[in-house]
Amino acid sequence: TPDAFDRRADNTQVEGRASVVKLLPDDNEGSRHQRFIIRLASGQTILISHNTDLAPRVAALRPGDEITFSGVYEWNDKGGVVHWTHRDPDNRHQAGWIRHNGQLFH
Repeated sequence: TPDAFDRRADNTQVEGRASVVKLLPDDNEGSRHQRFIIRLASGQTILISHNTDLAPRVAALRPGDEITFSGVYEWNDKGGVVHWTHRDPDNRHQAGWIRHNGQLFH
């Protein structure tokens, strides 16, 4: 994922492990999204935007928690965002997920 940032990649499927840095308010405009910032081992920070209309909310998430994730990375100058951390109900897109405390959210 740090490589995706360096390449300014868009629409790139990524997987990774990170620690949660900060919980943000949900985005309730249009599809609802749980939002939080993670930090990779490289120091890179990324926004996770997890669609809670299509997947269960990541329960009991706290700063300092470790997660693993799979989703689509979109570059921005703040570090980028990972979304598509859920199944595609139309089965046209690779499924993503978040794993936290041994539980899979997709």
